[in-house]
Amino acid sequence: MTMIHFIRTNGEKVSIDAIPGSTVMEVAREHDLPMLAACGGSLACASCHVIVDEAWFEKLGELSEEEEDLLDTAHGLTHTSRLCCQIKVSDNIDGLVVNLTPME
Repeated sequence: MTMIHFIRTNGEKVSIDAIPGSTVMEVAREHDLPMLAACGGSLACASCHVIVDEAWFEKLGELSEEEEDLLDTAHGLTHTSRLCCQIKVSDNIDGLVVNLTPME
């Protein structure tokens, strides 16, 4: 199992053991965390936008051009923003910290 730490918009930390192979978006939805994820992970919207902790951002690898384009439509975009449907759970991200963004 891989531990993912989600920080809610109120600052509450929710730590979840995630199954490798799934996406961070799937983990959030399975545990009823507040995330719209309207396209279900098909890389067609930005409603699974999260802000990755600075220490983890570089470890996640390059963003695809499609992800970059969609992030341009996200509210509250930062330099460590990602679409969590594009972050695969693996042993390499054990301990990942992501901040959930307000659903708008």
